[in-house]
Amino acid sequence: MAADQQTSRASFLKAMFAITWKDLTAEFRSRELFSAMLVFSLLVILIFNFALELDITTRQTVTAGVLWVTFAFAGTLGLNRSMAVEKDRGCLDGLLLAPVDRSAIYFGKVVSNLVFMLIVEAIVLPVYSFLYDVNLFNLGLFLVILLGSIGYIAVGTLLASMAIQARTRDVLLPILLFPVAVPVLIAAVKASEGFLAGNDFGTIYAPLSLLIGYDVIFIAVAYMVFDYVVEE
Repeated sequence: MAADQQTSRASFLKAMFAITWKDLTAEFRSRELFSAMLVFSLLVILIFNFALELDITTRQTVTAGVLWVTFAFAGTLGLNRSMAVEKDRGCLDGLLLAPVDRSAIYFGKVVSNLVFMLIVEAIVLPVYSFLYDVNLFNLGLFLVILLGSIGYIAVGTLLASMAIQARTRDVLLPILLFPVAVPVLIAAVKASEGFLAGNDFGTIYAPLSLLIGYDVIFIAVAYMVFDYVVEE
């Protein structure tokens, strides 16, 4: 029994990382998805930079909000394109016909989408620091960005799998995603503001706990329902 479980777990991980590697390899060859996310993110922070002609103190107070608006829109663009490519090239049908656990497909897509989003965020942060003259080198902020990105991508990948079957998928995904992702975005903004302002951990504990709870709950829910979602 233990040997069978270990073999099943190894097969699951192998399938998951194979899907992730496929996505990463294809993207680093074409750079279509990554380029779109990066250019969009840089345009957003440039627009905010010229639109918000604020003093340095006020700029620091809006930093968390501007960052998460940028990350949310770029992440949505990436999720849409990631699943659209699978559908248009017929890869999604091939993945569903493969003799692997359907949840391995979900987690493989989550990991690849998360990697793309984290790379974009790693480029956006120093550019934002330069334009807004704000120091963003903060380990607490990095932790919040990681947790917020995981939650956003986890629920976004599930909803993108639902929306991909619709003709209006480019419009449908944001309509489905943003209301569901409101808790993670609010918690991420509040926690980011707390770390950037240097507040004590007691004031940051609540939004940070909400982020962790959101990640755990939605990953578990997605694991349980993904098979039914893609079947439809």
